[in-house]
Amino acid sequence: MSRDWHEWHRRYDEPGSGLSRRLVVVRGALQGLLEAATGPVRLVSICAGDGRDTIPVLDASDAIVTGVLVELDPELAERARASAPAGIEVRTADAGITTSYADVCPADVFLACGVFGNVTDADIARTVAALPSLLTAGGQVVWTRGNNVPMDPTSHDGDPAELVRGLFAQAGFEEVAFVADDDAGFRVGVHRWPGPTGTPRAGVRMFDFV
Repeated sequence: MSRDWHEWHRRYDEPGSGLSRRLVVVRGALQGLLEAATGPVRLVSICAGDGRDTIPVLDASDAIVTGVLVELDPELAERARASAPAGIEVRTADAGITTSYADVCPADVFLACGVFGNVTDADIARTVAALPSLLTAGGQVVWTRGNNVPMDPTSHDGDPAELVRGLFAQAGFEEVAFVADDDAGFRVGVHRWPGPTGTPRAGVRMFDFV
């Protein structure tokens, strides 16, 4: 499956598109997490694109946030870098391997948006299983999954977001929020890690886009 990621990002700017509607929900979820924070927040966003999921929210927040946005596409990464606030580093790197951000984990907030619809079910399971090692105690994950993805790589029979929710439950996460927009075909979930602070390891391959 090959996709023009620049064209894909332009759909964010189309009023009423599924991506623009999903963006509102993701930003709202992140805003809520930052408003609830009682201290500094360490944030990691993988496959971060040009940072539009995160950077406008950080700019509008009073929270003290540091962290890393990881994006493989150089042009998208440069756009994010040009607008990133102080304390946020943008890395042009492969987000599918923990080497790209293990040094800044464990994270309080971890965004995996635009990931799970582009990888196999096995890679989703591998990613969810690895997340506890990348999170602080009480750390939270914001994730997305499309319900109508062209050439969807899933073999799950039914709503693929239910597979993702099940994997988070199996890994010991607590579900904080779940939004399903059947009209626009997207799902946004927030899961909390109730276990101990993890020990990040570099070199763990979580996923490859297909």
